[in-house]
Amino acid sequence: MIKYSDSEGIIRISGIHKDNKRIDIKLPSVAIGVFSRYLYQDIIEKFPSTEVGYFSCANYNSNVYIIKYKNTEITFFMANVSAPRIADNIEQLKVNGVKTFIIFGNCGVLDKNIEDCSIIIPTMGYREEGTSYHYIEDSETIDMNKKYINEFIDILNEKQFNYATGYTWTTDAPYRETREKIEYFKNKGCLCVEMEGTAIAAVCQRLNLDYFTFYYAGDNLDSVEWEERSLSGLTKFEVKQNVTYLALELAVKILNK
Repeated sequence: MIKYSDSEGIIRISGIHKDNKRIDIKLPSVAIGVFSRYLYQDIIEKFPSTEVGYFSCANYNSNVYIIKYKNTEITFFMANVSAPRIADNIEQLKVNGVKTFIIFGNCGVLDKNIEDCSIIIPTMGYREEGTSYHYIEDSETIDMNKKYINEFIDILNEKQFNYATGYTWTTDAPYRETREKIEYFKNKGCLCVEMEGTAIAAVCQRLNLDYFTFYYAGDNLDSVEWEERSLSGLTKFEVKQNVTYLALELAVKILNK
C-alpha cells in the first residue's frame, strides 16, 4: 500500500545543473521530451541547439537544450525512462520555468490492428505504477490529455499520420506483462502499454502544469508470441524522425498562441 500525503515534500528541488552546480536560468516555457536516444541526438544535430545544463541526479544525467524550430525557442530534453525518472525531469524543469510538457516515445500495442509506428493518443490511463500515487490520491484511472488534443489531431491530419485515441496501461514492470494482465487491460479498453503516462498526468496535475503525451506504436503484445516489430530504436527510423515533427509543430502552436 502507498500512503498518500497532501503536504509538501521536505527535499528542495534545485532545478538543472551545469559544472556540478545549480544554474539560475529561465528556460522556454514549453519543453519537448523524447524517450529515444536516437531521436534525441537527431534533433540536436538537425536544428540550432544550445546545451544549457543537465539533470542533477548523477546516475542518469542527460543534457537539456534550447533548440530553435521555425524561429521559436523550445526547451528540449532526453526524457528518462520510467515513472520516477520522468517525474524527476518534470520537477526539475519546472524550477527553471517550464510550464508545458510535450513528451513522447514508443509503446507496446494491445491490438494487433494498430499499425506499426502509427500514433496513439491516450485519453485515460490505468495506474499500475507507483509514482502517481504520491502525487494524487488513489484511483484506478486518471484522465489524460484534456488540453491540446484538438490542436494535435489537426497536426496529425495535416501530416497524414494514422492515429487512434483510447486508454493506456502504465506499468512499472515490463517483464511482468503477463498474458493474463494483457487480456485484462485489453478488455478494459486499453490500446497500449508503457511506463510513464499516468505518472506524467499525475505529476502535472499536482504541480498545476500543462502537458501532452503521445506514443508511436512499437511491439505487439496481441499475438500468440511477442512481436518486436519496430521496437528497436533504429528500425523504421525515417518514420520515427517524422514523428518528432508532430511534437515540434505542437510546441510552436502552443508558444505562438
